[in-house]
Amino acid sequence: MKVTEHINNAKKTVFSFEILPPLKGQNIKALFENIEPLMEFKPPFIDVTYHREEYIYRDKGNGLLEKRTTRKRPGTVGICAAIKNRFDIDTVPHIICGGFSKEETENALIDLDFLGIDSVLVLRGDPIKSENKFVPDPNGHAYAIELMEQVVDMNQGKYIDEELQSATPTDFCIGVAGYPEKHFEAPSMKSDLKILKQKVEKGAEYVVTQMFFDNQKYFDFVKLCRAEGINVPIIPGLKPITSLKQMSALPRTFYLDLPDDLVDELEKCKDNAAAKEVGIEWCIQQSKELIEFGAPCLHYYSMGKSDPIYRIAEGVF
Repeated sequence: MKVTEHINNAKKTVFSFEILPPLKGQNIKALFENIEPLMEFKPPFIDVTYHREEYIYRDKGNGLLEKRTTRKRPGTVGICAAIKNRFDIDTVPHIICGGFSKEETENALIDLDFLGIDSVLVLRGDPIKSENKFVPDPNGHAYAIELMEQVVDMNQGKYIDEELQSATPTDFCIGVAGYPEKHFEAPSMKSDLKILKQKVEKGAEYVVTQMFFDNQKYFDFVKLCRAEGINVPIIPGLKPITSLKQMSALPRTFYLDLPDDLVDELEKCKDNAAAKEVGIEWCIQQSKELIEFGAPCLHYYSMGKSDPIYRIAEGVF
């Protein structure tokens, strides 16, 4: 079932979360053990992230360096299949621009379609650590909207090989990202919303937001979207702070602000355990207020750790 169908069929706010695929060479058992406790809260779908390849340089001697590519985490297709088989739950793979040609993207989407996966979250993806800006594959997409158009084309039976006759259309429900505090590369919120509206007009059916810690940011974002004619479901993305380091790391990495009240409480914490308690309680209160507002779904960024999400869900759902 598609994400939008789950939302439309629900009588209350839906609970969902995303997982990180295991690192290359690791067993999937730990992933299953993280998912298992959260099944108590009956999530209708689980998002599966993707992290593109990173470059490493190996010293070959004689002053020469060899450039090698590595994939830190396996692709989403196999992980989605494994989760679907183990838990009989819908999965939403993240499809990204970075590191993929259009043909590789098409092949991945074909595999997902064969598996019966009918929702995807389309993202540009982040630049890799060795690059100071995003660099697309020479035969790939530079922007998420271009990638989304490829998915829309496949939904209409249009594949890269234009000579294909009577190609079977896919039927993906397409999600895209939204930024309550503006995408860091957008010159203004107005220009950011303009791009988001274009995605919706071209076929995006729902929006998942970047994490935020001040609910007013989400309320204002929804209001602005509706004023622009963006009327698809807007799912708030949430993450509890679980360490003191995140007080500076999250704003720096995700270009967001922390509310003064939250910062004040974190500054009182003597260790990570205390900070984790503050972060979980803050997220519980955020969640309750968002449910009262009428958010269609609360989507939690687990970062591979299920315990904080379990405690939040226990206090909310």
